[in-house]
Amino acid sequence: MPDYGQDLQFGTFLTPDAAQPDRVVELALLTEAAGLELATVQDHPYQKRFLDAWALLATVLARSSTLRVTTNVSNLPLRPPYVLAKTVASLDVLSRGRVELGIGAGAFWDAIAAAGGPRRTPGEALAALDEGIEVIRRAWRSGPAPVHDVEVWIGAIGPKMLALTGRVGDGWLPSQSYVPPEDLAERNARIDDAALAAGRDPSAVRRLYNVNPSDDPAWPEWLAELTLTPRHQHVHPRR
Repeated sequence: MPDYGQDLQFGTFLTPDAAQPDRVVELALLTEAAGLELATVQDHPYQKRFLDAWALLATVLARSSTLRVTTNVSNLPLRPPYVLAKTVASLDVLSRGRVELGIGAGAFWDAIAAAGGPRRTPGEALAALDEGIEVIRRAWRSGPAPVHDVEVWIGAIGPKMLALTGRVGDGWLPSQSYVPPEDLAERNARIDDAALAAGRDPSAVRRLYNVNPSDDPAWPEWLAELTLTPRHQHVHPRR
């Protein structure tokens, strides 16, 4: 698997537990204090145990100074793309450029429908994500504009979603539980092929990975091997 030529960075993948709101914020601030670059949070608006992801990130931004944040990933069926674009741009302006956008086509359709969202087939979800990303970027061009070029990181698993990532995404954001390490090379190759077919350099698509921490003594060695040979650009342990 190639080295995509971008700096290796680390972050955290936090659970927005509504029963422990202070702890979640403190974990994000600890991320910054430890010298890591990015704090990310799950976005499941239908989950009654979770805080709203963007309200939580706004709180973290207000209490930090260098930390960058994103959803991991935003639930598009319950986040109208124009409104989502305005939320992201506004927080980017207020934080002086510390917001990125992780986004996904949706899953857990029973829960989404119960929360008033659409129930989409895989094809419909793919088309909605493709259209939604275009709406978001048009909204940023119209204003308010983010103060930096916000990257759109796509949570993709299947071949068609990977092709979309290579064609229009600024990054790929999978989780180890859905894409195990042994599958990374094949999935990255699909993104590379789609990027090349669209006239893009594959290195324009940032590679990120949510890893599951382990008590196995060999875990640190495995993580070092994963991140350094080849380099993954962002690695986010779950918390």
